[in-house]
Amino acid sequence: MPHPERRLNALGLTLPQVVPPVATYVPAVRSGGHVYVSGQVPLREGRLIAAGRLGDTVSVELGYACARQCALNSLAALKAEAGDLMAVARVVKALVFVASTADFTRHPEVGDGASDLLCEIFGDAGRHARSAVGVTSLPLNAPVELELLVELHRPARG
Repeated sequence: MPHPERRLNALGLTLPQVVPPVATYVPAVRSGGHVYVSGQVPLREGRLIAAGRLGDTVSVELGYACARQCALNSLAALKAEAGDLMAVARVVKALVFVASTADFTRHPEVGDGASDLLCEIFGDAGRHARSAVGVTSLPLNAPVELELLVELHRPARG
C-alpha cells in the first residue's frame, strides 16, 4: 500500500496541526490495538470553514467539505497518537454528527465527505462502518463533527 501521506499529497492535501481540545479531553487515545479519535470539527488554521446547520445556512456540498476537513483533522490526531499513518490496519468505524434542521434528511451525503477521503487515503482499509446522526447543535456552532475508531497493525514480535 502506498504511504497514506503520499496519497494525501497526490490529492493536493497535507495534514494539519492537531486541533487542540476545546474542553477536558485529549484528541486521541490508544487502547490495545485501537486508536479512538475524539470528535473533530471542521477547523482549518484555527477557524471553522463553515458554521451553522444543514437545511438552514449550510448546503450539502459545504457540509461534505466540512466532513472532509474533519477527516483531515482526525488523521492528524491519529498520526500524533500512532506515530505514523502506515500503522493503520483499517478504519473500523466513523460516527458523523450533522447539525441540522428537523426536516433535513441528507446526513449520509454529508458524511460521505469523510468516508470518501478515508477510502482515498487507505484504499480498502479505509472502508468502514458508519453512522450519520442529525443533532440540533455542535461545539463552536460547527455543522459537522467526526469521531473515528481505527485498528492498528500489530507490531512484529522479535
